Amino acid sequence: MPSFRTMQWAGGKLRLLDQTRLPHEEVYLDLESHEDVARAIREMRVRGAPAIGVAAAYGIALGAAGIVTDDPDLFHSRLDAVCETLLATRPTAVNLAWAVQRMRRVAAAKAPATARQALLAEAQAIEAEDEVSNRRLGTYGAALLPASATVLTHCNAGSLATAGYGTALGVLRAAREQGKQVRVYADETRPLLQGARLTAWELQRDGFCVTLITDSMAGYFIHKGIIDCVIVGADRIAANGDVANKIGTYALAVLAKENRVPFYVAAPTSTIDLATPSGDDIPIEERSPEEVTRVLETPIAPQGVKAANPAFDVTPAQYVTAIITEHGIARPPYMRSLAMIVRGRNREVNRAFK
Repeated sequence: MPSFRTMQWAGGKLRLLDQTRLPHEEVYLDLESHEDVARAIREMRVRGAPAIGVAAAYGIALGAAGIVTDDPDLFHSRLDAVCETLLATRPTAVNLAWAVQRMRRVAAAKAPATARQALLAEAQAIEAEDEVSNRRLGTYGAALLPASATVLTHCNAGSLATAGYGTALGVLRAAREQGKQVRVYADETRPLLQGARLTAWELQRDGFCVTLITDSMAGYFIHKGIIDCVIVGADRIAANGDVANKIGTYALAVLAKENRVPFYVAAPTSTIDLATPSGDDIPIEERSPEEVTRVLETPIAPQGVKAANPAFDVTPAQYVTAIITEHGIARPPYMRSLAMIVRGRNREVNRAFK
């Protein structure tokens, strides 16, 4: 297990590791309302698709606890407003909508007191399931790595991006637990430097051999034959296997294919969105231009210059070697393999709740 907790429910509050303060300060926030959680998601104090989903679930539980009424109609009307507030925070990560929809189903038609209890229990279940799914995903993915592997990753898809263990970095953790030798090259990931600030911090803290590189160096190391494979996370996977992930992922996938290096995506099935036909249908979040014209708080560009800042890009399925999930590994053709994996997940969930 990683040596820290991304989030934890304690004393009726959501305790959250503030990722904007890393790597220099390890500061925890105590969030007491759904507005606090929504703000933390918008400001990227918590980030990573699975972690956003878990945080939103707890945000709904906090919101429900703050609705002071026993009138069912009024309670559910206000609960809908809580859900919409959280839904509006980050449009690309489908885990957010998945978690909100799951919480809505749990609360539907229940009396306020019963709904409040059920919502908290469901948020805790979503958190627990996230760690279990990450571990299973990691085991499947570890089988793809040789006994000694050098892996390139982008952004942060580790414990910081989940409720525990990690997706792309979960594969590396599982491989190490199996006795494999794992070395990691981490892209810095402009403009918010999640690779430098978060992935390097997380891997170094947990004893991995990690080398930080700038985004523009990836092609050099791939072409030199140093990289055995690329493993990244995902914020949304379309039905055809197109993958939305942190900006810069598409370029890595093209470089990997050109150099015959496997390009793997690691994500739980909650990230697969069969209702989205292709990557062209995935909404891409546009963030503040100041994230580009500054490095953290330091201006680096001429004052008044225009800047574009899409937070994600879409990697077409043709560049993806395999998609690693907690229910197995999907390979092309993804339209078929992803549907089979999701159906398997749904059957498993149905059996669990019979």
